[in-house]
Amino acid sequence: MEEGRAERRRRTEALSHPQGGTRRAGVMTDVHRRFLQLLMTHGVLEEWDVRRLQKHCYRVHDRTGAVEELEDFINNINSVLESLYIEIKKGATEDDGRPVYALVNLATTSVSKMASDFAENELDLFRKALELIIDSDTGFASSTNILNLVDQLKGKKMRKKEAEQVLQKFVQNKWLIEKEGEFTLHSRAILEMEQYIRETYPDAVKICNICHSLLIQGQSCETCGIRMHLPCVAKYFQPSSEPRCPHCNDYWPHEIPEVFDPEKEREAGPSKVSKRSLRSRQH
Repeated sequence: MEEGRAERRRRTEALSHPQGGTRRAGVMTDVHRRFLQLLMTHGVLEEWDVRRLQKHCYRVHDRTGAVEELEDFINNINSVLESLYIEIKKGATEDDGRPVYALVNLATTSVSKMASDFAENELDLFRKALELIIDSDTGFASSTNILNLVDQLKGKKMRKKEAEQVLQKFVQNKWLIEKEGEFTLHSRAILEMEQYIRETYPDAVKICNICHSLLIQGQSCETCGIRMHLPCVAKYFQPSSEPRCPHCNDYWPHEIPEVFDPEKEREAGPSKVSKRSLRSRQH
């Protein structure tokens, strides 16, 4: 864990002196650096929290300055991060399409990027869980199936009780989500590991027919088998009274979820956000 914190400090300090001929859209101020430090600490945040974090950084370092548009603010930081092969990447939760932001290491794509926070046998447990999740039709792996693989782990022996605690560490660090005894990938893991998953599991990986991104959870056509993220299903079929598969035109038999509405989210206020953060979901 100490190594992980030291690595985050090293990256932040490096931003004060970016190397090489980086194409820069602007200059990193104390506002940008504070924002980046806090985002590193969280790993991944919903857009609502990212906007609050940005305003907080302005209040601390530049009370009189106008708050930059979030997209421009992020692009400015990314232009400086480019030489460090790091990027603040925007994605969406798979269950309801909430926008999220994560700090992604572009230079390292494998599970080894977690090595500063986890031991060898713990990383191997994550790999086992990841493989079960990717191979499943639902995008979930039961804790029982994961724990049954403990005897196959590399490195130091691990008891099932220890493995249960390690799985909770993955949840706390926003690599996995637990729902009713089953585990799936957190949006942080999907954003950071998409390329690795595509390359490592080419025969098992699932791709959304609409956005063409990696798909872990979603719906599939019972006729032709194409898959779609739930938020993509919601947007694609929103105006349709009789939804049909975009590939084979057969009737789409699944329930159509609601489209995420950021305006309703803002009207709900911070109380809803704080309650949501207590639940096991991608945020």
